[in-house]
Amino acid sequence: MAEFAAAVYQNEFLPVGGTDVSAIVSVTCTGAGTAGQGSGGDAGEIIVIDTSGSMGTTAMDAARRAAQAALGQIVDGTYFAVVSGNGAAFLAYPHVQSGPGMVRMDARTRAEAGRAVAALTSGGGTAMATWLDLTGVLFRSVPEVVQRHAILLTDGANNEATHVLDAAVRRAEGLFQCDCRGVGVDWKVSEVRRIAQPLLGTIGIIPTPEAMEAEFAAMMQASMSRGVPDAQLRVWAPLGAQVLFVRQVSPTVEDLTARRTSVNDLTGDYPTGAWADESRDYHVSVRLAAKDIGQEQLAARVQLVVGGQAAAQGLVKATWSDDHSLTARIDQQVAHYTGQAELAEVIQEGLAAKAVGDEETATTKLGRAVQLAAETGNEEATSRLRKVVDIDDEETGTVRLKRSVDKAAEMELDTASTKTTRVRR
Repeated sequence: MAEFAAAVYQNEFLPVGGTDVSAIVSVTCTGAGTAGQGSGGDAGEIIVIDTSGSMGTTAMDAARRAAQAALGQIVDGTYFAVVSGNGAAFLAYPHVQSGPGMVRMDARTRAEAGRAVAALTSGGGTAMATWLDLTGVLFRSVPEVVQRHAILLTDGANNEATHVLDAAVRRAEGLFQCDCRGVGVDWKVSEVRRIAQPLLGTIGIIPTPEAMEAEFAAMMQASMSRGVPDAQLRVWAPLGAQVLFVRQVSPTVEDLTARRTSVNDLTGDYPTGAWADESRDYHVSVRLAAKDIGQEQLAARVQLVVGGQAAAQGLVKATWSDDHSLTARIDQQVAHYTGQAELAEVIQEGLAAKAVGDEETATTKLGRAVQLAAETGNEEATSRLRKVVDIDDEETGTVRLKRSVDKAAEMELDTASTKTTRVRR
């Protein structure tokens, strides 16, 4: 049975007139088990393969092998389906026209699905909204599936209007999680991020078709390890307080603030999706009314809620003091993740400026990214930044844009911009 634990890192001391309290709440899960194998309900997996004409022979061959590798990682008993997507979406497997659109995995269905995948061919355009909508229809066709996860592969830009794709994402939001991957360099990171982030999934680039098979197997293995189908981060704040923001800050930066659903006037839930044996860190900021020196107040109660029950809890506190040595301290965890959140933002802003030819803004933003990566010890980000800029001074963030940049390296920097490093505790 899964067990959760929570720890709070903060400086609870506020100066005279101080109002804002920030804390990092670290939540750890152990004993999560395997997806769909516990008492929480069945798990479902849908593999969505881009079969548009741009995939061509090489990428299409690799996609077929990748889908079969993913099928090989699905645990027996899990409901599954395969979707083929181009200018429309098609149910490649199972071969049904009505009723449930998913079947349980076993030796027979695995072999049948493998043959169906082997028969996929490329042609046509790209309409990702239809892919998402069919995936939603399939999940809804099997009500007993409560843990819903999809893998989506694309190799090019979407041919639909932005509002069409955004509407499909809204229809899918809260219904299933979706990990998205782009193969090659002809797809748009910002476009695929608009799918992955709202659907609580990851985004990544597969630079070459040859790397697709291992990536698909790893994604499916990770999904099968999430034995807790769903959980919410529940935040209570006292009457008169304002929750300024709630962000996941590790292993990736994800702003959850706007995704609050009300439990009551003082309490809101924020989605976290399914859990494996892992730790995640959340940054919670609350604004209180200032109180007199010496007074104390509970600023927030943060719980990880599974099946409507609190599985772990952390308390965020506030104490007003006139002792400058107490109030001036900045908690190491809060400072670290504040920098990591800014790092993700300036990388994306810098690359966007570079894409439109605004070299001055791009240099400033990516220079700040280099500075933040060094300050927070994010060596992976520094390594990726070196492929895009020449670094003269990490400490001051003095950089020069490279004149010749590998497109895949630039996209890797973009897709990995939200990945963070943890503070050693």
